[in-house]
Amino acid sequence: MNWQLILTAMLPEHLLLVGMLAILGLEIKSGRPRDGFALAVLFTTAAAVAAFWLYATGFTGAPFLHHFSVGPVASLPKAVLLALAIPVLLISRDDFAETPYYTLVLASLYGACLIISSDSFPTLFLGIEIMSLPVYALVLLGLMRAQSVEAALKYLVLGGAATATLLMGIAFLYGWSGSLSISAFPFALASGDPLALAGVALVTAALFLKAAVVPFHAWAPDAYEGASAPVTAYMATIIKAGVLLAALRVFGTMPVVAPVAGLIAVLPLVSMAWGNLAAIRQTSFRRMIAYSSIAHAGYLFYALLGDGRGRWEAIVFYLIVYGLMNVLAFAALPRGADDERQDRLDALKGLYYRRPFAAMMIAIAMLSLAGLPPLPGFAAKFLVFKNVLAAGYTGYAVAGLVASYLGLYFYLRVIQYMFMAEQEPTAARGAPRRLAVVASVLCLVPAILLTFFPGWLIDRL
Repeated sequence: MNWQLILTAMLPEHLLLVGMLAILGLEIKSGRPRDGFALAVLFTTAAAVAAFWLYATGFTGAPFLHHFSVGPVASLPKAVLLALAIPVLLISRDDFAETPYYTLVLASLYGACLIISSDSFPTLFLGIEIMSLPVYALVLLGLMRAQSVEAALKYLVLGGAATATLLMGIAFLYGWSGSLSISAFPFALASGDPLALAGVALVTAALFLKAAVVPFHAWAPDAYEGASAPVTAYMATIIKAGVLLAALRVFGTMPVVAPVAGLIAVLPLVSMAWGNLAAIRQTSFRRMIAYSSIAHAGYLFYALLGDGRGRWEAIVFYLIVYGLMNVLAFAALPRGADDERQDRLDALKGLYYRRPFAAMMIAIAMLSLAGLPPLPGFAAKFLVFKNVLAAGYTGYAVAGLVASYLGLYFYLRVIQYMFMAEQEPTAARGAPRRLAVVASVLCLVPAILLTFFPGWLIDRL
């Protein structure tokens, strides 16, 4: 076994593992609860830098042949995912000082990195579970409101259903192909064998459930609302990205044909429409973001209808932009002692007059998530629908564009509350949190760069 290859290829994962051990080791040694924030940020940053270094140097290697491999195609999204986790950790500082929170986040990130480099279904399954299991605890950890327990339980039960569905799909594919390699999935897509198509349908359904695509979305609104703001930001960005990157690994570059194309087109289309329509009626900011996330999952899965190269560009670019904007919104969001009250959209009324910077940051995030030019969200949606049109699915592309317009109302309503409504007398008025401002800037700078130079990133995907 080549230990040097293993150490180099899995350097980001090893750094996350060392970070977990360091945080737990210091607490065990001191014999009292410790704050793991600094170590979590340090090792996550180091892991992101290591992943980017692997990408920049063009490193390619397979330390575990047919199970785990690393190349520029895997290293870049891994670096992006870890970089997005840094501002999430920064906004967590005021809500969590305990070691368990940061250990769970690093463990979940380890699973996300494992997904991106997976070459076999056992490795992919382990990555998805390692990424997901800590989040069930994270939803409950804050216990910011009474429904946190119910939200965590619902997420756990439906997450378990997704796990069972995924395993059944893998079993069917193994029975058909005699292989546990992910490379068998694209061939199953083109097969007319009922066993192969059943495996494809079950694996796709499991990914839909993990990504909260309609009708497998019931867990998302409750989990997003019941969790603390940093955990909701983490679920909406890192977990969503991990699931979509798993879908990219599974579908590969093989064109999607009937009848699987219908499954990939219809349910995401319904997800776009229902997510945007349901978000209009929400009075909770996190619940609104949950339904927004359901709609965006539809856009992301829509990109799978296109060819291999186009779907890779569209999904990775979209995940970067979507992640930046969601974290920016949560970083700028004012928070107070009464979590349930501050989560209401009414609490944003008149925000511009008491916290202009926060209001402008949230407005930028909302406009970009709505897909309005010149913000990068427009380029992200353009790439998705361009990909669908290029694949010949004109009708689906038009229907998707119509569904996307439904989302304009609730995004603009947030802006109307902040800039045009009278201030709420019970709204939070404290000074902005320093780390939240830093997190906002970390998201704003790349968002501005992508607004003016989206081609720079697209050319490197």
